[in-house]
Amino acid sequence: MATLLSVNTGMPKDMSWQGRTVHTGAWKAPVQGPRMVRRLNVDGDGQGDLAGHGGEIRAVLVYQLQSYQYWQKHLGRDDLTFGIFGENFTVDGLPDDEVCIGDRYRIGEAEFEVTQPRVTCYRVGMRLGEPTMASLLVAHHRPGFYLRVIKEGRVQAGDGITLTRKGPEELSVADTDALLYLPDRDPATLRKALNIPALSPGWQQSFRELAAAQQPQQEPGWPGERAGTQQPREEPGWAGFKTMRVARIVPETPSISSVYLSATDGAPLPEARPGQYLSLRLTVGEAAPAVRSYSLSCAPTIGTYRISVKHEPHGKVSSYIHATLHPGDLVDVASPRGTFVLEGGTRPIVLLSAGIGVTPVLAMLHQLAATRDPRPIWWIHTAHDRTHHAFAEETKALLAQLPNAHKHIYYTAENPHPDEPHISRGHPTDRSLSATGIPTDADAYVCGPPAFMDDLGGFLRDHGLRPERIHTEQFSALPAINPGVTPTAAIRPHQPPGPAGTGPLVTFARSGITAPWSPAHASLLDFAEACDVPTRWSCRTGVCHTCITHLVSGDITYTTPPLELPEPSTILVCCSQPATEVVLDL
Repeated sequence: MATLLSVNTGMPKDMSWQGRTVHTGAWKAPVQGPRMVRRLNVDGDGQGDLAGHGGEIRAVLVYQLQSYQYWQKHLGRDDLTFGIFGENFTVDGLPDDEVCIGDRYRIGEAEFEVTQPRVTCYRVGMRLGEPTMASLLVAHHRPGFYLRVIKEGRVQAGDGITLTRKGPEELSVADTDALLYLPDRDPATLRKALNIPALSPGWQQSFRELAAAQQPQQEPGWPGERAGTQQPREEPGWAGFKTMRVARIVPETPSISSVYLSATDGAPLPEARPGQYLSLRLTVGEAAPAVRSYSLSCAPTIGTYRISVKHEPHGKVSSYIHATLHPGDLVDVASPRGTFVLEGGTRPIVLLSAGIGVTPVLAMLHQLAATRDPRPIWWIHTAHDRTHHAFAEETKALLAQLPNAHKHIYYTAENPHPDEPHISRGHPTDRSLSATGIPTDADAYVCGPPAFMDDLGGFLRDHGLRPERIHTEQFSALPAINPGVTPTAAIRPHQPPGPAGTGPLVTFARSGITAPWSPAHASLLDFAEACDVPTRWSCRTGVCHTCITHLVSGDITYTTPPLELPEPSTILVCCSQPATEVVLDL
């Protein structure tokens, strides 16, 4: 019979790590005597990051004596005391390759159900002083597992562990872990996993996406993140940058100009999806070339792309485009990319924008008009006033081609004319959006300043739209995912501190930073953090793919081979270094 050897608890505390503060409950130690296990926790225990650990589905973490013995030999360690792997229950028996998702066990007075393998979290490596530990747990098929509390009760070291029910499909913890994180997945096994009700919702979602031949959209230990917070696969039209010619430049408003780009040889251009963007590399002054990304603002013709650029008073690149760039000039352009794209289907469409945020949704409107799309379509745009209302006549003509279009415009600094019922003074509000008749089953595409997207996203959710049907585009860096790290005041991205590196140039396109690589940094993720570029990660060892990033151009090498390679044209920045000059979509 399996036996509970130790009950381990620990309350969250702040720990110093790589110059940051991590709030974590990973430091656990054995306790004596009986302990009450409740629905969310063992008494006296807590988790620092409830988004990734703890909660009803992950109330108790289990790790085995046999795995301790394995790691003592593999790592050459004799200091692995119970609780050091962050587990609540250290057990003799219950190996990961025999315990199955959905199995139920009685321990002492309590009863438990197995819900998922351990989350691939960097904090286990932090606790052990072994940075690659999260990857090793997966690669060696020894993750440990979480329990849900079916019946609360007291447990203590020495209690026997009795299997009370086998889970359906008999899919082991080790096989479940490998199914998510390792290559060569068996479709039949994916179907088995999706047939286990006890499997945690986050893992179920990841397996549904894999079953649909997609990469997981998020680390399954962190449910609640919006789908699309990572950068799913997409095939580029061409690798890296290629030279294109400025065909013409057209002023749209006093501060916005459209730039038309064509191939230097007149060849047809790859078709872009409505909503995608181009990255331009421009030599501005004597500094390293600058890379900026601009949304395509119309459906591409056979030989031309159009971007529309707002002149920012202190923007080095936008100033160059408005004042120095001329028809006939040559610029380096990366192929269309981006996942903020118009999806097919039959649901109503809502296109919401403010200011220069109109560009990607305008491309979507072009596509809808070109096909005379029969769906109900709402066009809602906010501008400062009539003079600064970009593409007003263009959108009017496009909307006239649609059989079921609705339009509403907001001017923040100008009153509407009496014969303009579709124009309002001010900003969109919850009440005014509801009055436009937006249906709750619509797909919404929102682009504009961050505060605008936050407000409008909230209004739409309150109105009844499902969160996964509210799509947003950010021109700047994506929001950081740094689990457990104590938030600090945001710092504008900057050059890395210390002496300049002598390696290849690394460009973070969204953040507008280009700097030479230095081998003082362990990885591109480490280099980005030195520049205060917002980053997204979880395991930091090439397992979870949370750090997946589009490689716009260049080549990299992996310092630690990922357990599964990402899709083409993407990389894992947590375990890679530049082999040549690189441009990253960060």
